[in-house]
Amino acid sequence: MTTKNYKAYKTIGEVVNLLQTKLKKNKTVPAHTIRFWEKEFKQLKPKILNGNRRYYDQKSINLLEKIHFLLKEQGMTINGVKKILNNNEPLKLDESINNHIKADILKDKLKNISKIVKSLKNK
Repeated sequence: MTTKNYKAYKTIGEVVNLLQTKLKKNKTVPAHTIRFWEKEFKQLKPKILNGNRRYYDQKSINLLEKIHFLLKEQGMTINGVKKILNNNEPLKLDESINNHIKADILKDKLKNISKIVKSLKNK
């Protein structure tokens, strides 16, 4: 069995599965949403080959993650996300995403600590 190279292009189905594993529980980005975002965000340009099949590189997948974060996690509008992407401010955007991920990790750790404390009090 061969495995795909990390840098290889991925189909839209593979991207849906990949994003599902990277995003929070029960958060998915369906294929029709990805196709809609392609129309809305000019920076998102998959290779479209034989039979109109879409193929995404890692840069496109990273962009999809950022779009999802801004729309779904930060509650921004499509126009707001367009402005950010058009300003080409990747450092601030990446920093914001990293801070959000760190905050989520800390929240999870606090919940676990809280559970441990409660279980110790009940003993």
